[in-house]
Amino acid sequence: MAVPISQAWTVATYVLKQKLRRRKRYPLVLMLEPLFRCNLACAGCGKIQYPAHVLKMQLTPEECFRAIDECGAPTVAIPGGEPLLHPQIGKIVEGMVARKKYVYLCTNALLLKQKIHLFEPTKYLTFSVHMDGQREAHDFSVCLEGGYDKAVEGIQEALARGFRVTTNTTLFDGADPKSVRAFFDEMMELGVESMMLSPGYSYEKAPDQNHFLGRARTRRLFRAILSNRKPSWRFNMSPLFLEFLMGKRDYPCTPWGMPTFNVFGWQKPCYLLQDGYCDRFDELLASTEWERYGTESGNPKCANCMVHSGYEASAVNDTFGSLGGLWRTARAFFAGAYRDSAALSLLEEPVRPVHSVRPLIQIKAASTEESRV
Repeated sequence: MAVPISQAWTVATYVLKQKLRRRKRYPLVLMLEPLFRCNLACAGCGKIQYPAHVLKMQLTPEECFRAIDECGAPTVAIPGGEPLLHPQIGKIVEGMVARKKYVYLCTNALLLKQKIHLFEPTKYLTFSVHMDGQREAHDFSVCLEGGYDKAVEGIQEALARGFRVTTNTTLFDGADPKSVRAFFDEMMELGVESMMLSPGYSYEKAPDQNHFLGRARTRRLFRAILSNRKPSWRFNMSPLFLEFLMGKRDYPCTPWGMPTFNVFGWQKPCYLLQDGYCDRFDELLASTEWERYGTESGNPKCANCMVHSGYEASAVNDTFGSLGGLWRTARAFFAGAYRDSAALSLLEEPVRPVHSVRPLIQIKAASTEESRV
């Protein structure tokens, strides 16, 4: 199983309760950003481009707990920045686990061995380690030589101590589908529980704006990667969302499915866009003009987005929206090899990114400092 049965059951019963209550908009995963600062400077991320005084800000444990209680989602993802830089991250996670929330602590794992004593193994906590491909691709993506090896060391330490570990992979234009498939093999052999993946989103503040995927190229890339699937690969994602990435189905965006809370408050409308903030979760749901967002809205900021934070909740909603949705999900889960001879030929094509590699995206010397601030 990609996730424990207890977690799958918790999420399924939660969604069914929302359906029975006829709630049109409900959260599935809380995206909780306790800070923005990081010990990496990835070219495709805009988080650390904030001014220094913002990078010094961080949520208190009490603010985190209030957001969790307001939202009520069964799952909490803790991205950043790098959450392990937060001096009270152990207390924050402890409070979430006490509330029986399934927590995915998203980390680059550079500090995982150093900080792992702050946590206790439990079914409610998973370290979601950012791994953006095989060694060369990962180090290039995070702009850190040796980043892959340090992350693997962190994964091995967490697994040895009995923690749940998944990987989280973001793919950009120029990704080699054969290399990505080989990376899946590496992660499964390493012993991680399962894998998550998503196309990158073009953050306005990201230093590299050239290598974000358009929708057509996203579908082509994920068709090559996810067709003719190996039975050993385990994904911690909705099977229908993976079909969405492959171009086999289409969904409207449901940004309220994964709402974001950070040092500024509840972010409108989603984890990826910043069109204002609210003090309370119910205010976020009531005051956001949701029709202005998603590909179907015509909003140019949403034109190429196929990211999980906007569309995986849509796929989950489809699963539990009808018997047909349940059948499609079951079929994808149990018979999802996706034999496709044409997709095999895509694996043999030369990798041709739309834009050439920019000289400024250089792999930087390894650094283990805790903060850039």
